[in-house]
Amino acid sequence: MESLQVKDYMNLYPVTFTADMAVEEASLRFLKTKQIGGPVIDNNGQLIGFLSESDVLAKMLQTSYYAEHMADVSELMRTEVLTMKPYTSIVELAQTMLLQKPKVYPVTDDDGNLLGTISRNDVLRAIDLHIRSSFHESTWQPKENQIQR
Repeated sequence: MESLQVKDYMNLYPVTFTADMAVEEASLRFLKTKQIGGPVIDNNGQLIGFLSESDVLAKMLQTSYYAEHMADVSELMRTEVLTMKPYTSIVELAQTMLLQKPKVYPVTDDDGNLLGTISRNDVLRAIDLHIRSSFHESTWQPKENQIQR
C-alpha cells in the first residue's frame, strides 16, 4: 500500500479563493462546488492560506443581522496550513489525518504552487480500492444489507 500516492487520488480542480475575495463570494463557491474547504492562493498560484466552510459559516452567523459586506477572505483564512506533496504516501497521509484536524489538505509542489487538494474521502477511496483489488471479486462480496439502493 506504500505505493499509493496522493497524486493519484487528489482533486485536481479544487475550489480556490483569493485573499481579497468577499466572504459572500466564498460562500457561493462553497455552495456551488459542495466542497468543505479550499486553498487561498495569490495571483501566481502560490498557497497563502486555507478557508473552510465553518470559517465562513461562523462569520455569516455573526453578521447575519447586517445587510452589508461582512469581511474578506483574508480576515478569516488560516495562514498556517498543513500541506501534502504529490509524492506523499496515502498511508502516511491517512495516519496524519487520524492525528490532525483538517479534513482537506492542499497539495503543493516543492515551490509552494498549488496542485490540488486531497480529502479524507479521497484517502478512504484510495484505501478501499486497494483493499478491494487485493481480493478476488468471487472471494468478497458485500452482504445484501450493505448495498445501498
